[in-house]
Amino acid sequence: MIGNVRWRPLTGFLIAVLTMGPALSSPVHAETAQVTVQPMTSFRLPDLPGKSVSLVRVSFPPNAVSSQHRHAGTVTAFVLSGSIRSQITGEPARVYKAGESFFEPPGVVHLVAENASSTEPAELLAIFIADAGAILTTNAQ
Repeated sequence: MIGNVRWRPLTGFLIAVLTMGPALSSPVHAETAQVTVQPMTSFRLPDLPGKSVSLVRVSFPPNAVSSQHRHAGTVTAFVLSGSIRSQITGEPARVYKAGESFFEPPGVVHLVAENASSTEPAELLAIFIADAGAILTTNAQ
């Protein structure tokens, strides 16, 4: 584990603040920055009883690396700006640029989530469909 996740209530639902630590093997990450997580909206889905959709903006300053984690339900991530390196269980790492998206099925571990640039910030919009009231992000240990 290279960081941890703390939870705090904000705007009616729980959000994660991912605390960064140095990457295990990359000298680019000698100085790490903290990923910030900003909830945008969350609401129950009337046609899927017990389920909610939550939209969360995730900002990655240059060199930002998150700890390994997993998400409740399914997640679709849309890169708003910059480029994000991402890897989930069973898949190779890939860099996604602004305008591209990726999908995370339930139960996978998000092994890599980091800004692919050491000089430019990056940002994504995460769209969660999960059980109503679920903790959206937890550490993978």
